[in-house]
Amino acid sequence: MLPTLHPGELTVPGRPHPASHDVLVLGEVLVEIHADAALREAADGTPARLSYSGDALNAAAAAAAAGARTALLAVVGEDELSLPLLARATALGVDVSHVRRAPRPNGAYLLSADTEGDREFVYWRTGSAGSTLSPRHVASWRGLLTGSPTLITSGITGALSPSSRAAVVAAARIVHEAGGHLSYDPNHRPRLTGRDAARSLLALIAPLTGLLKTSCPADALALVDTDEPLLAAARYRALGARAVAVTAGADRLLLDDGSGAVFHPVPVNAAAVDATGAGDCFTGTVTARLALGDTLADAVSYGLAAASLSVSGRGGTGRVPTFAETAALAAAHRGRGLAPTHRR
Repeated sequence: MLPTLHPGELTVPGRPHPASHDVLVLGEVLVEIHADAALREAADGTPARLSYSGDALNAAAAAAAAGARTALLAVVGEDELSLPLLARATALGVDVSHVRRAPRPNGAYLLSADTEGDREFVYWRTGSAGSTLSPRHVASWRGLLTGSPTLITSGITGALSPSSRAAVVAAARIVHEAGGHLSYDPNHRPRLTGRDAARSLLALIAPLTGLLKTSCPADALALVDTDEPLLAAARYRALGARAVAVTAGADRLLLDDGSGAVFHPVPVNAAAVDATGAGDCFTGTVTARLALGDTLADAVSYGLAAASLSVSGRGGTGRVPTFAETAALAAAHRGRGLAPTHRR
C-alpha cells in the first residue's frame, strides 16, 4: 500500500535498513552528437560535439547533483564508446556498477541547438544495446529495487523494444509492491512508438506512479486527448497517478497533487542555449529531493530551478547544476507561484 499523500506533500517511505541508493534510474544511455547547425542545413564539414546523454543518464546526473546516492540500471554496448560513456556517467556522480553489457552497439542521436524545446533529432537505436533491456535484467536488480526508496523510468525506455516494455512494467511493479516511489515520464515519441502502445503502457504504469511528469500539449494530446494542462493533469490522475507535473511551455509548470492544481513559473535563464534534457533534470532533481525527505512543493521548487540552470549547457548533460546553485535559485524564486487554479 502506498504511503499517504497529504495536501502539498509527497512522502517516501523509510526502510528498516539503510538503502544502498536513494534513487535508481532505469533506462537508456545514448551517444550524443550535437551539431552546430540546424539539421536541415548541416552541410559537409559542419562542426559537431560528442557527448553522452539519454533520458536515463540526464535524470541520474541531476539526481546525483541534487545530493542523492544514484545508480543507473541500463544495458550498454561493447563498442569503443562504452568505456568513455561509463566514465562520463561516473564523473557525473552516478554509480554504474550495476550496468549490464550486451554485444551490440550503443544507441546514438544527432541534434542541433535549440532553447525553446522544439528540437530536431535523428536517432540510431534500432537493435542497440539499450533496447535489449529485459525482465531478466530487472530480476537481477530486484534487491536494489526493493531496497531503494525511489525509481525513475520513462515511456521512452518502454518503447525501445517489447522486452524493454516488459522490463519497465516489471520494475515499476516491484517498486510499488515494496512501498517505494516511482517517478514516470511518458515522454511520447511518435517515431519510436504508436499512440495506442504508449497509451497502453501508461495505463499499466500510472496506477503505480507517485509522480507523473509530462508535457502539454505534446504528450497530453497523444495520450489523454487534450491540449489543456488542467484537464490533462486530471486525466492522468484519473488513470491512477498520485501527483502530476505538467510542463506547459517553457515558462510554467502545473502541479496537481490531489489537493489542488497550481501553476508554477519557471525561473528565467537569460543565458539559455539548449533545452535538451531540461525535463529529465527536473524529474531527477525532484525525485532525489523526495528521497532525501523534502516535501513535494519544495522538491518541485528545486526541480524547476535545476531545469532552468541546465539550459545554459549544450546537450543533455552539458550543464548539470550543483545543489548549492539550485537551492540558491530556488530560494530567490520562492513565493512567485501563481494562484491556485480550479478545473473548469
